[in-house]
Parts: sequence; C-alpha cells; structure tokens
Amino acid sequence: MGFLPGDLHEKFDPYFDAFRDCLNERLGKGVVECGLKNDRIVVSPLAYLRGKTFNDAFVVLDEAQNCTATQLKMFLTRIGENCRVVVNGDIKQSDIGGKSGLKDAVDRLGQIASVYVHQFEHDDIVRSGLVKEIIQCYEY
Repeated sequence: MGFLPGDLHEKFDPYFDAFRDCLNERLGKGVVECGLKNDRIVVSPLAYLRGKTFNDAFVVLDEAQNCTATQLKMFLTRIGENCRVVVNGDIKQSDIGGKSGLKDAVDRLGQIASVYVHQFEHDDIVRSGLVKEIIQCYEY
C-alpha cells in the first residue's frame, strides 16, 4: 500500500469502495458514514490484523478467494468471544497463483459444527442476466 498517496484510510479506500456500495445499499449512506466516523464500522487491510482479537464484533472478510492459506489462517485465528465472522469469495475468481486460501479453509473447516459453508448457485446471481450467462459460458 506504500505506493499510493495519502494516509492508510486514503490508500485502502479504493479497495473498500465496492463493499461500501453494498453497505450503502443495504443500510443507507448516512448510517454507513456515521458508523465509519464513530468507529462502529472499521475497515482494515488484512496485513494490519496481526495481533488483533475480534471480540463483540461482526467481521466480514470480502474477496477471500485472493487470500493465501497462511493469510486466511491468520485472519480466522483472530476470532474472539461473542464474534460472528463472514468470509466470502468466489474460488473460481481467484487471481493468486496456486490454491486459494478460501478453498483450503473450506476443505479444512467445513466439517466443524459451528462453521457453515454456503455455496451459491446460478440462480443466486443477481447482478444481471448477462453476468449469469457469462458465468455459465466460463464454467462449461
């Protein structure tokens, strides 16, 4: 992140932009802005989470298909008391070389009773009908 101008939040903002759009759509822009201003919503690069513990929190790791197994293990071992974690990503859209850390985590942790793995289907694609067709072309 060092090559981008600005402080940490300014550098990370382009990466948070798509997720912020989702939050704005679901919660409303005012709620999101207030949450960010009052640190009720905290945005942080994955690399900055070492040593942290997520207590009394709802944590989302977005685009997890691009994590390595080591990065995802580090993230998952931050889970503390009274914490819910959502890890999302599309393994088919991983752009890292080698096995996705998300795939590794699903393979390792999918049988734990308190871990729920949900795999979306084509009918769950809501972006557009065209995207649904594009995905099908890439899969077959």
